[in-house]
Amino acid sequence: MEHMAWKGRVKPGCKEEYRRRHSELWPEMKAVLKEAGICNYSIFYVDGELFGYYECEKGVAYAEKVQAESPVVARWNEYMADILELEMDPATGAQPKLEQVFRLD
Repeated sequence: MEHMAWKGRVKPGCKEEYRRRHSELWPEMKAVLKEAGICNYSIFYVDGELFGYYECEKGVAYAEKVQAESPVVARWNEYMADILELEMDPATGAQPKLEQVFRLD
């Protein structure tokens, strides 16, 4: 199983709105993530910074492809744009992957 990690920023004053929107994650968005083979997905927050981590049962490239081709993901990204600052990789349409430098199994 491959791992994926990303980072971003919540715009000032938007932490609670970010939390609210994720507590009401659309069922169709959950379905796309499951279709992409994404599991064990967590997002952490500290001082305006976000760190996301998930595992990819079907590989990172497959997860990126499914998300990049999904109109649901495009709509979610548009919905979140007013409260997030994300750098996107033009090649994948997703957040740039963080380089894994250590893992303890």
